[in-house]
Amino acid sequence: MTTPHDVPVSKFIDRLAKYLKENVDEVQPLSWTSVAKTGMHVEKPPQNSNWWYVRSASVLRKVYIHGPIGLEDLRSDYGGRKNCGSKPDRVKKAGGSNIRKILQQLEAAELIVTIRYEGRKMSPKGRKLMQDVAGDLTKELVKAVPELKKYQGE
Repeated sequence: MTTPHDVPVSKFIDRLAKYLKENVDEVQPLSWTSVAKTGMHVEKPPQNSNWWYVRSASVLRKVYIHGPIGLEDLRSDYGGRKNCGSKPDRVKKAGGSNIRKILQQLEAAELIVTIRYEGRKMSPKGRKLMQDVAGDLTKELVKAVPELKKYQGE
């Protein structure tokens, strides 16, 4: 069985974002997402028009890999350096609103569940989705590069 650990991260997130956009009705960008920044460390809103789905896929993967995980850990993961001009740069956390709304949408889609005092973790439905997407991606990668067949989890 192929898991998200076994496939390249960027290709997996792109494939999962495409799946979320096409098949999961609960995950939808909100009205303010076209003008909102993702944190105080960035200067402009994301340039990718599908950034909400990419971030949702990335959050879902992080919950799979590191779960149970909470909002503050995710804010730290998506944070970055704030340019303070002539002063030294400072590390800032990402904005919590977009991550919180994504977690709520993924929970409404029954892909993750909340564990009190611990954070969010994958539901069985979410775990199956992640493994199915990883399996499909692995099959495509093996078709493109047959030498990868020996690394395929059977």
